[in-house]
Amino acid sequence: MVKWFLLACLFAGHSLAFGQDNKEYGKLYNPKSDIREDIAVALEQAKATDRFVMLQVGGNWCYWCIQFHAVVEANDTLSQLLESNFVFVPVNFDQHNKTDTIWSELDYPQRFGFPVFVILDPDGNRVHTQNSAYLEKEKSYDPKLIATFFKHWTPAATRGETVRR
Repeated sequence: MVKWFLLACLFAGHSLAFGQDNKEYGKLYNPKSDIREDIAVALEQAKATDRFVMLQVGGNWCYWCIQFHAVVEANDTLSQLLESNFVFVPVNFDQHNKTDTIWSELDYPQRFGFPVFVILDPDGNRVHTQNSAYLEKEKSYDPKLIATFFKHWTPAATRGETVRR
């Protein structure tokens, strides 16, 4: 009897731990949003303000997607770097749009897992795709690594204006 009880407890704990995959962690992403329209609006803003567009591809189902955004929002330096250099667009990826041609146009960023960041210049050209795993340290996101990522892909940096001569 004790064996069955322990087995049931183990199974329940296992189910709870792995059931987290289906949890909605936040409302950063809008599943009903038109990806192309969102990008077009962001590109107009980027042109008008000399910024790049940063797409954060993921979904509300993704703990790491929500966590990344939370780390950036909670850090004044990161928030400022993001706001002053990028027009931020959360791009929802789910079973309803996973076959959309937008993914091939962006060179299949989902191959890196989620979240993944795609940086576009104001003309819509892909400048960089960033795997978010490189921004992690000790099972969390590292603000220093995020700051470095932001700084390396600003419009000024890609024009060579921040290069030490």
